[in-house]
Amino acid sequence: MPYTDILYETDGRLAFVTLNRPEKLNALSNNLRGEVMDAMREAESDDEVGVIVLRGAGRSFSAGYDLSPARAATSHDFVSPRSGLPDTGSTHPGKNQWARHVVMTNWVIWELAKPVVAQIQGHCLAGGTELATVCDFRICADNAQIGYPPVRAMTTMDMMWTPWHLPPCKAREFAYVGDSFSGTEMARLGWANYAMPPDELADFTEKFARRMAHVDNEMLMYSKRAVNRQYETMGIRDGLHSGTEIQALSSAREAASEWGRRVRDDGLKAALEWRDGPFRDFRGAYDSAPKDRAVAGMDKGAKGGGGSGYGD
Repeated sequence: MPYTDILYETDGRLAFVTLNRPEKLNALSNNLRGEVMDAMREAESDDEVGVIVLRGAGRSFSAGYDLSPARAATSHDFVSPRSGLPDTGSTHPGKNQWARHVVMTNWVIWELAKPVVAQIQGHCLAGGTELATVCDFRICADNAQIGYPPVRAMTTMDMMWTPWHLPPCKAREFAYVGDSFSGTEMARLGWANYAMPPDELADFTEKFARRMAHVDNEMLMYSKRAVNRQYETMGIRDGLHSGTEIQALSSAREAASEWGRRVRDDGLKAALEWRDGPFRDFRGAYDSAPKDRAVAGMDKGAKGGGGSGYGD
């Protein structure tokens, strides 16, 4: 079955899965996410493949989850016709189940028998960080921007990975403020394995993956499983799933309605400018962004409405 939102190819011992919505900075639509997980299973079933490289076409790895109405389309081949989401064995009924679904989807890569190397350039934001984090290795362009801006006004992180990969003080900074960290900084903190000049990123990542692919498939599988089980013994599964319950609560807080209202009334781009305006980065860098807006929920003129559990 052909893919529409990703590219899949193999070259010797490597499989390459490429997010292919460059005009949208590889925003993670439900169909794209479903295609990624299908391609991961395809590579897993190919005895010739030893290592998988996950990368993004264009100038960014991924700017996060797709916030457009098309994200909920159910007519694609790689989403469940019941839920419109990548199939995790549950339809995730009811409100505020998005984060739970995200974590359950990402476990596909965690449980995969083969190691996955994420090649990261440009923006790696929100859901993009979650997808990259569940991979076994991360190699970044030194000038990549890695962050989680939705925590500024929308919800907590869908997959609370920072305490598992960053020092406590930086885990809090990343999760509370939403500022971006450079690829160089993320390598220094231990989230990324390496940070490379952008023009060397692809070549270095491929050489890294090919070096690992000299190990036989079963040995790689058992090495990955041995490391994963240590984290599971320490509680990573329970920790990430408990974080999804907090995300659901955060999406139901009173101030979350302001984000939903602004998306409906003013459009997504204007809402993002409002969200990032005081921070003066991402959409907040635009001249039209409100740099001195009131704190969410403290604008007495704001009307109520539903919040959104989706990242950016």
